[in-house]
Amino acid sequence: MAEPDPENLSSGAGQRLGAPETLGISTLDPGHKPPAMPPGRHVTVTVRMLDDTEEVFDVSQKASGKVLFDLVCSHMNLIEGDYFGLEFQNHKSMMVWLDHIKPIIKQLRRPKNTTLRFSVKFFPPDHAQLLEELTRYLFALQIKQDLSSGRMTCNDTSAALMVSHIIQSEIGDFDESHCRSHLLNNNYIPDQMPLIDKIMEFHSKHIGQSPAESDFQLLEVARKLDFYGIRLHPAKDREGSKLNLAVAHTGVLVFQTHTRINAFNWSKIRKLSFKRKRFLIKLRPDLNSSYQDTLEFLMASRDCCKVFWKICVEYHAFFRLFEEPKPKPKPMLFTRGSSFRFSGRTQKQVIDYVRESEFKKIPFERIFSSAQLCPCLFKLTQTDIFLPPSGFFFFFFCGFTTGVASHSPPPSGHPHGMVNGQKSLELCSHSLDGRQPSPLTSPLLNDACSIRTDDEDEVRRKRFPTDRAYFIAKELLTTERTYLKDLEVVTVSFQSVVGKDEETPDSLKNTILSTFEPLHKFHTGFLREVEQRLAIWEGRSNAHIKGDYQRIGDVMLKNLQALKPLTTNMHKHSDILLELEKACKASRRVENLCRDFELQKVCYIPLNVFVLRPLHRLIHYKQILERLCKHYPATHEDFRDCRAALADVSEVVDQLQGSLIKMENLQTLLELQKDLLGVDNLVVSGREFIRLGCLSKLSGKGLQQRMFFLFNDVILYTSRGMTPTNQFKVHGQLPLRGMTIRESEEEWGVPHAFTLVGQGQSVVVAASSLTEMEKWMQDIKMAIETAKTSNGPTSDVLTCTLTDNKCPEDSSAEAESEDDTSALNTSLEKPAPHRGNTMVHVCWHRSTSVSMVDFSVAVENQLSGNLLRKFKNSNGWQKLWVVFTNFSLFFYKSHQDDYPLASLPLLGYSVTVPAENENIHKDYVFKLHFKSHVYYFRSESEYTFERWMEVIRSATVSSSQARLLNSKDPHPH
Repeated sequence: MAEPDPENLSSGAGQRLGAPETLGISTLDPGHKPPAMPPGRHVTVTVRMLDDTEEVFDVSQKASGKVLFDLVCSHMNLIEGDYFGLEFQNHKSMMVWLDHIKPIIKQLRRPKNTTLRFSVKFFPPDHAQLLEELTRYLFALQIKQDLSSGRMTCNDTSAALMVSHIIQSEIGDFDESHCRSHLLNNNYIPDQMPLIDKIMEFHSKHIGQSPAESDFQLLEVARKLDFYGIRLHPAKDREGSKLNLAVAHTGVLVFQTHTRINAFNWSKIRKLSFKRKRFLIKLRPDLNSSYQDTLEFLMASRDCCKVFWKICVEYHAFFRLFEEPKPKPKPMLFTRGSSFRFSGRTQKQVIDYVRESEFKKIPFERIFSSAQLCPCLFKLTQTDIFLPPSGFFFFFFCGFTTGVASHSPPPSGHPHGMVNGQKSLELCSHSLDGRQPSPLTSPLLNDACSIRTDDEDEVRRKRFPTDRAYFIAKELLTTERTYLKDLEVVTVSFQSVVGKDEETPDSLKNTILSTFEPLHKFHTGFLREVEQRLAIWEGRSNAHIKGDYQRIGDVMLKNLQALKPLTTNMHKHSDILLELEKACKASRRVENLCRDFELQKVCYIPLNVFVLRPLHRLIHYKQILERLCKHYPATHEDFRDCRAALADVSEVVDQLQGSLIKMENLQTLLELQKDLLGVDNLVVSGREFIRLGCLSKLSGKGLQQRMFFLFNDVILYTSRGMTPTNQFKVHGQLPLRGMTIRESEEEWGVPHAFTLVGQGQSVVVAASSLTEMEKWMQDIKMAIETAKTSNGPTSDVLTCTLTDNKCPEDSSAEAESEDDTSALNTSLEKPAPHRGNTMVHVCWHRSTSVSMVDFSVAVENQLSGNLLRKFKNSNGWQKLWVVFTNFSLFFYKSHQDDYPLASLPLLGYSVTVPAENENIHKDYVFKLHFKSHVYYFRSESEYTFERWMEVIRSATVSSSQARLLNSKDPHPH
């Protein structure tokens, strides 16, 4: 019988490691029905879970392995199922993975007497890539099993630290007698007794750490060990020396006893194959290497060779390919070698799907006995949740909103939710048997309970004025309501936090008080006058002469003249930003107060943005008055007042324009500094932000996702941090002086690639699209030219010098040192709340970028008002109060609510009008869509429809297009 001859493992292996078409559906498709069960006799199959409980599943003998695996994942509500597999002992007493393609009857000789184990199959290098708490929890259980079985060997310090995180998750905060008793009754590692005191010492430092945080810290320690996710396969070299082979995300590893003696990166491997008992690794030619072209290892049998070869093929495909391999055509006459091919999604496809999915991630609750772990995963009913596919999403419990961060370790393992990172209400009680109604319902966003419009609403709305001037005036009213709420965030909410704090400098308190209190008092009165005028205009008052009051210019002229004295000191708002930053650096307590305030629901955008709101509001007044002047004929009674008011506000805006540009740049730098880990002095005189976004960096391990930050003097490249803070860790800096840039798609064979050549180093990156590449190259070229002649900042950005300017993850191996305690120090630190919902994270999840021009356009395009919203497959329309700001839509029940119930970041979305075949038989409807996500919104008039389309386009088009749109007439009649 011919031996297998697998094709080369190279960058184009997607075509050569082809697989038959996947049967059924992926475990990642919760919106589809499970694959149909084939006809035939059914058998019961027992599966042992990672918590050692056993579940029985009823399947047809003719069903494929994928059908059974999907049933297991569905049972657990597991969305990231592709990291896992089912393994069993075959008839030759070898542990093998259940093949998803083959029928169960051809793999299990006696299904009733075979127990399959649900286990982790693919171990990623970065556990932050695991997007769900449930997935990290299952990984933690796998690590616990590997520790207790002795499979994961490590030094005593690492072992004790990992056990301390496990018992923190199981029994909670440290109590000496309880902890010692627990360790005496439960063995987590072989020969545990000598390490009990060290385990207890570590456990005492985890006070306050939730189960979810414990899982995250456990994986943080485990991932740095040589034996993380490793399964040893006995072999011998050509000289007969005993070795062990293993496969990891980086490639094939060679161990001697418990020491790793060699590692062959995927990029160096040309071909993997086996012939009888011999396992062959063919390497790419390397003149600087002493390796032979072909390495040969002898294993116990042909079956041993084949088992190891198959897992190598799967590991290579899962971690190295971007897409699931295409099926290979069947030969006409005969086959040669093994027909096995990888079947399933690659890691990149898994991550992309979960990030983009609008299906909610099911929360789960843990219940622990006093002795040992007894997890309980509640299977809650799925509901129609308004989910932004951006890295944070929202659950609604008993009519209240709860947001949960999905791309970072949650700050709590308990069933608490998060909005902007703050804890919310606990889940409503629910029963294990599912008889009690699921708490995942919302009268706001669940279609079954939606507030629907009816014919009476239609008739009543048509009685309102239809004049365009009325709707322009109504925009003034709706946006003024939002603006006054934003002022109250500072004058009421923030003042109540810092006002009584003794460590907050009096100068800061007085500056905020003297600046915002008069503004709040003025705009309270202004809003009252606008509301009264609109009530008369709509005929909802006792005024008899309505015609004289169907105008707004006189109200604006009088109030803008009264506002003018309050604008004289607005150029000093940057002083508030700097003084706030200075106070946070001087006092840890003030820093914590500000950070905790930003995590409250009411602070729905960064605090610094609220500080600049008064300047942005003047621009909005100018835009509204420009629309009115353009609409009115010169003879209209309201034209003269509008023109006079426009002249007044334009004078103030022109005077503040230069200061505003500097303040927006300062505010952006201050925000970026919070998102970056490893930056020492980002905010310095002369530094200007230009663009941030997601690019793929080419390294020895292939293309790796990185966040790049372009300033007028330097480019920083980062990856998302390994801590619960969700910050981005800076790995290198590229000074712009002396830099050159060139397209290099043909050179590297990577689409949309370009090379940055700096002082003694070069970096190859690839954009997600041609448009993204053009935006980056245009801005970088401009910055390079400017850096040649400007006297920009010269200070080093990083906290420490990176000698090789390379990301540590780019190295091919990470060895554990017995004396290395750096990992222990970081894992013992109490993590700060995460920042998982900033624009940096949205760009990371959408693989896009934004520029300073985009930010400037965004602050000029803000809007508020009522909209009717409909999901793609729902029937009724829901009335919501919607606020557009900071590239996002924020949703409220009404304008009187203090904080939003959900949000939708719009980067990557497209806004269009529905096609006829979508059967939306209503006027003034626009459609938002991103990949498979579709939402319909309905406005009340042609004018409001045009305005919503205009402002949303400002957040969904590139900066170059935004410049063009901004220069054109955006207000057609």
